[in-house]
Amino acid sequence: MTYLIAGESGDWEVVIGLEVHAQIVSAAKLFSGAATGFGAPPNAQVSLVDAAMPGMLPVINEHCVTQAVRTGLGLNAAINLTSVFERKNYFYADLPAGYQISQYAQPVVGEGSVILDLADGSTPTIGIERLHMEMDAGKSLHDQDPRRTFIDLNRSGVALMEIVSKPDMRSPEEAGAYLRKLRSILRYLGTCDGNMEEGSMRCDVNVSVRHPGEDLRTRTEIKNVNSVRFAMQAIEYEANRQVEAYETGGDVVQETRLFDAQKGETRPMRSKEYAHDYRYFPDPDLLPLVLSQDYVDAIQANLPELPDQRKDRYMAADGLSAYDAGVLVAEKETAEFFERVAKGRDAKTAANWVTGALFGTLNRLDLAITESPVTADSLGQLLDLIADDTISGRIAKDVFEAMVETGKNPAAIVEEKGLRQITDTGAIEAAVDEAIAAGPEQAAQFRAGNEKVIGWFVGQVMKATQGKANPQAVNKLLRRKLETEDQP
Repeated sequence: MTYLIAGESGDWEVVIGLEVHAQIVSAAKLFSGAATGFGAPPNAQVSLVDAAMPGMLPVINEHCVTQAVRTGLGLNAAINLTSVFERKNYFYADLPAGYQISQYAQPVVGEGSVILDLADGSTPTIGIERLHMEMDAGKSLHDQDPRRTFIDLNRSGVALMEIVSKPDMRSPEEAGAYLRKLRSILRYLGTCDGNMEEGSMRCDVNVSVRHPGEDLRTRTEIKNVNSVRFAMQAIEYEANRQVEAYETGGDVVQETRLFDAQKGETRPMRSKEYAHDYRYFPDPDLLPLVLSQDYVDAIQANLPELPDQRKDRYMAADGLSAYDAGVLVAEKETAEFFERVAKGRDAKTAANWVTGALFGTLNRLDLAITESPVTADSLGQLLDLIADDTISGRIAKDVFEAMVETGKNPAAIVEEKGLRQITDTGAIEAAVDEAIAAGPEQAAQFRAGNEKVIGWFVGQVMKATQGKANPQAVNKLLRRKLETEDQP
């Protein structure tokens, strides 16, 4: 899905690469035993290592290494059995050591790929350049006092995975789909919770423009974008800004920019650093990280079923469309909810109810599926009542709304409201006879070949029976009587 911007000199193509910083799910930090819980009081989760006290030595957290390898395998990436931690030197007040321990020349994970599921049905593959581990910096708080900046080191030393894509994306929509798919994979793996609002996943957005077929031009980097929507907005604004610069005879400077979400625009932050500016060198306190193939194989053997695999299974085993399967697997909790509803039932019917009535209700109430007022078991029971002809599909919609409002199970609602479907042939036949008698003109139209008019009769019968008549029985009886009885 290429996003082209029209200019006087021709169309411009946007080229996008993303660097995603994902906080590793771990109870302890990358090089210390300090806690990592969100929302703790300032400086309540800081060890002597995190504060860079003299003589303190980092000790690698094996769980974080396992999580990084697990993520690499989930991204179909090469695992490097030998990797090296390096010091990335720069000064911030919230970086007490004056350097960040990261990986540069030899990361733990090499090239991989992510397959996107776009709205138009296309499935482009986005390359992963690398994944490396690094420690997070602390946080500077500039809005607590008019004259002073406060420092909170709770995040100092928190384990991050930096996942660097190749510049394979060509539209804001692709970038948004990539972020959502990557977050989904991380959540399935249990390696990052993907909560962008809490800062456990954020991204740096690299944007450049060119005429199609040209070599890459100068890029800018938009730092620390913390939502999918903001990333897409930032790309659109920055691409148009660069096109305007070129079209008016100007140039694009390689720099780091920030996105102002309120104004919907990017602005300069600082000139872009290069690798040599950070003076990388191997950390003398940490030996190279050497993994065995058996260690990697054991992690591979315990990977869960990931979104793409689950989507393929839904399509092959359950007959779902690519679109429906893609929607259902996008979030692990949604897929698990659907599977509970569909167990022992028709999967297509279950998918229709989950993606239709349930999603509509959740959107209206602004709820996550884990907060659904209708449980998977209750929705499954509703489908059972439809399948055994206790209620019709139309009545089921009313029952579902009552389930949302009351939290009661569907069988109880059906009994309380007297909604049980009329399947007695005699009762239905009487209503059919009345409808035909009341509509001689419509009966004549049907017998003259206008079959659509049967809908009028069905409506009359359903109205007379308060929607409780079995629709299949109504249709069958109407056709038999209209086709066989003589015109009055």
